[in-house]
Amino acid sequence: MTDPRTVCFTVDVEGDCPPYLNSYRGIEEGLDQLINILSETSVKATFFITAQIAIKYPLAMEKIISHGHELGSHGLTHRAFDAMDGLTAAHEIKESREILRSFAPVHSFRAPYLRFPDAYLELLVEAGYTIDSSQAKYKMAYYCHKKQANALKRIPVSMTSSVMRLHDWLRLPILWSLSSPVVLFVHPWEFTDLTRETLRLDCRFRTGTVAVERIRSAISFFKARNAHFLMMRELGT
Repeated sequence: MTDPRTVCFTVDVEGDCPPYLNSYRGIEEGLDQLINILSETSVKATFFITAQIAIKYPLAMEKIISHGHELGSHGLTHRAFDAMDGLTAAHEIKESREILRSFAPVHSFRAPYLRFPDAYLELLVEAGYTIDSSQAKYKMAYYCHKKQANALKRIPVSMTSSVMRLHDWLRLPILWSLSSPVVLFVHPWEFTDLTRETLRLDCRFRTGTVAVERIRSAISFFKARNAHFLMMRELGT
């Protein structure tokens, strides 16, 4: 079966399930599992990373880059941009740019919590970003706010990451329904067992081993249909 869709696999690299936890098990335990799956399936991904994580875990950054994946910005501190004033937002964007670009070129940006005010789009252009992936098709804001910025391509996320962990009878029809480009995203903390943590259900259910297998299954689903996997910067060309 031939699938004409393009798929972009992305990863938001941050502390464990912010703002609920203050640990980094996802970086220390889950990230390697994800990189291994991507290597096994020959998929290159875009990793949106907070600059604070890059400083704290430079070896993890080097591993991501050495495997040929794209580095993108997820802000400086994982604070919500819609809770910042303009000066603070500009600082977060510029500071994260400088830190992340000390590791590798960075063209793509994704705001924490997929919330980014239209008023700050020009700040991304000024910082040299060419792609913004801060919108989500499953959020009403995507349909209400479609402002564009010169020299900045906006590529929304297709579905929330917790859908990837659903049972196949629910998950596969959703994957099949997504239009191209299909932008999937996950977090490294989903690959650690958080089922006993005090979290929202969508953050903790079927985390750990099940989540690992669900990612492999989702990639296989699209691969079996000959879908094309591209990184975010390739979607922007």
